[in-house]
Amino acid sequence: MANISMTGRCDCGATAGPLGMCVDYYHGILAEEQSDPQMYRWHAPVVVTYLLQHPSRAHEKYLDDQFRQLQLYVDQGLDALLRLAAHQVARNNHRARLGYDMAPLAAYAPLPKDEPPGFCASFSGLPFRDGSFVFDGHLVYGDRIKAIAEATVESWRSVQS
Repeated sequence: MANISMTGRCDCGATAGPLGMCVDYYHGILAEEQSDPQMYRWHAPVVVTYLLQHPSRAHEKYLDDQFRQLQLYVDQGLDALLRLAAHQVARNNHRARLGYDMAPLAAYAPLPKDEPPGFCASFSGLPFRDGSFVFDGHLVYGDRIKAIAEATVESWRSVQS
């Protein structure tokens, strides 16, 4: 379990949940995804949401792209994000060597310079029962991940100038 600060709050502002801080939930999700292909469909939204809520754990140069990807996910859904990922992988194929295509993300706002003060939904609020995050089904789990993603986009948008 991660160290809990003296305030009992994560660096994103969330309070610790039964499993600990957000990082504990994040690692638990990543571990469970490895044995559950259906759960793994939400891997990209989980990663970018976690990193945008905890930017000190991210590579700064990728945060803008990740924010745009998260906006696409919130706007168009998981299938659109998965199609974009497949498109990017195809472009990065050793035979194609076309590189990353920013055009699909151009319509989305860049990452604001200032960080948001907090988020109304976080990973440490996810329910975990019977040793699983998908105890009540994959679609319900996906809805929970989308709610955290929406809260993340909303908070970042609130500081746009």
